[in-house]
Amino acid sequence: MTAPRPRWALCRARDDSAALRMYCFPHSGGSPGEYMRWSDRLPGTEVWGVQLPGRGSRLAESPFTDMPELVDAVVSGLGFTGPYVLFGHSLGALVAFETAHALRERGLPGPRALLLSGSAAPHVLRPFPSLSDLEGEELVAAVEKVYGPVPPEIHQDAELRDMLLDGLRADLRVVGQYTHRGRPALDVPITVFAGSGDDETPAELAAWQACTTAACEVRMFQGDHFYFRESPDAFFTALTASLTAARAESAPRDLPGTDPLAAAPAVP
Repeated sequence: MTAPRPRWALCRARDDSAALRMYCFPHSGGSPGEYMRWSDRLPGTEVWGVQLPGRGSRLAESPFTDMPELVDAVVSGLGFTGPYVLFGHSLGALVAFETAHALRERGLPGPRALLLSGSAAPHVLRPFPSLSDLEGEELVAAVEKVYGPVPPEIHQDAELRDMLLDGLRADLRVVGQYTHRGRPALDVPITVFAGSGDDETPAELAAWQACTTAACEVRMFQGDHFYFRESPDAFFTALTASLTAARAESAPRDLPGTDPLAAAPAVP
């Protein structure tokens, strides 16, 4: 089975028997670690966390501040293989959506489904609070007001805080400068996940239907922006159902008698 390029994606538990991969795009300032741990709850799916420049082992690299440049680098660098889906939370939902469009524009194999979390549809996004020019504790306080508490070590270690905030500030610029481009709708199913206490309205979530000619379903959970931490059992039940549907969608297109991931060529 051809693995994604390790510089761009990390996997906690490789599964040669998996019939589907899920690539997870983190939220603003997020790392792939939290999403990689989801593999414990998702048997049959190989979970990969996308690692962008300016985070984790790529901390020394300059983070992107522009969505088109970020997506171009993701599509060129990651190497999506096998039947797969894209999951993205918050900023990650927009990156996953734009990545699906970029793959189609390049004529490359696209995802079986988009699983988009914690974001309104791109064409109805409200202006994002301008936080990217804030510094230090002021930025941390503003982020906590919008997203909830950050890990305590960010408050306790100024050097660590400043390193992590560089990536977060860059992500906030990506969001703040993001402009939705009108293009033909995608043809992949979309499932939208959101917390009942988050800022997005039902209409803003349902507006994702305009982004695809396939089905679009909205799933709501108790909780705020990080509802999947507050209602994990309900979330993973719903996510498993979406992944099962994606595996069923991919089955007719695979060669009989072969492991679909092993048979799929790597994207150059």
